[in-house]
Amino acid sequence: MANLDEARALLREFPVVDGHNDLPWALREKSGYDLDRLDIAGHQHEHLHTDIPRLRAGGVGAQYWSVYVPAEQPDPVAATLEQIDCVRQLLDRYQADLAPALTAADMETARGEGRIASLMGAEGGHSIANSLGTLRGLHALGVRYMTLTHNSNVDWADSATDTPKANGLTAFGREVVREMNRIGMLVDLSHVAPSTMRDALDATSAPVIFSHSSARAVCDHPRNIPDDVLERLPANGGMAMVTFVPKFVLQAAVDWTAAADENLRAHGLHHLDTSAEAMRIHRAFEERTPRPVATVSVVADHLDHMREVAGIDHLGIGGDYDGTAFTPDGLDDVSGYPNLLAELLERGWSRADLAKLTWQNAVRVLGAAEDVARELQSRRGPSHATIESLDG
Repeated sequence: MANLDEARALLREFPVVDGHNDLPWALREKSGYDLDRLDIAGHQHEHLHTDIPRLRAGGVGAQYWSVYVPAEQPDPVAATLEQIDCVRQLLDRYQADLAPALTAADMETARGEGRIASLMGAEGGHSIANSLGTLRGLHALGVRYMTLTHNSNVDWADSATDTPKANGLTAFGREVVREMNRIGMLVDLSHVAPSTMRDALDATSAPVIFSHSSARAVCDHPRNIPDDVLERLPANGGMAMVTFVPKFVLQAAVDWTAAADENLRAHGLHHLDTSAEAMRIHRAFEERTPRPVATVSVVADHLDHMREVAGIDHLGIGGDYDGTAFTPDGLDDVSGYPNLLAELLERGWSRADLAKLTWQNAVRVLGAAEDVARELQSRRGPSHATIESLDG
């Protein structure tokens, strides 16, 4: 591919900050967190998109590891703690390659050391069980963003893929956003309904992120970001991190995925199941009904549009690796980021543009959230509001 050497050279100086990787949940599902069974120091595990050699080949310099648990999890707080423990095990085991990071300064230190800065993001407000104390506890354990919902509504916020209930954020939901601002936890608006996006932007005093979302104007999927929301990012200072999931970036894949999901449910499986049995059923379905294939060019179309609407200072990358069954051609796993940069260079993106996309924007946004938190903490202490007191 043309420009590939230039892309790799740029990534050596300004590596990718990826907003979302579900390796911890994949390790839970595939090895019960046993890193001897799935040692990511090795290469090309059949059932993983992520390992250290491929992170290095992809030019990844910082990774937000998702500490996701399903909304249906009987005890989501305990399961989230287990996910955090998994990340800590990774950091302990692979110290030569992975560096713990809590701040923007930590990210820069890791880059200087040639290690991959490792941060954590909780995916879904169900992980705090309607408790601001639990929110603060997750932050104390190192979680630096929380996605307000996953695929289902929480009691205080609407998801993009559920029936509207709160019509955005409730009073307690707005208090969650304010407390996240106060402690320095980024508000992540991937997965939430557009009404929730708009309410959160109204409530926040710090930059927000979309850790793994693409442009709704390019692919009309409810998980994507409408233009009117993208237009608000410059005033907010936040960023949208484009995702690679085919069913979010390619319109033909939206329809195919709906049929594939229904096929899984007909076999008694959850539509997000990536177990060996689920993948066997997926493959059989795909043999009968060929899957539309996304490409690097399709992802670049989203970035072109998002740059036009939000501006280059408000874009990033969040691949959602190990959280999706399928990936685009050329972005098969975490080694594929140079292919995306090569495509963007071909389209006329400058070196300065790409440095912002890969590294600089994400570091700036986390640093700005830290600045807001310091200022807010000088004026007020922890919130002791409850959902009962604010929402009735």
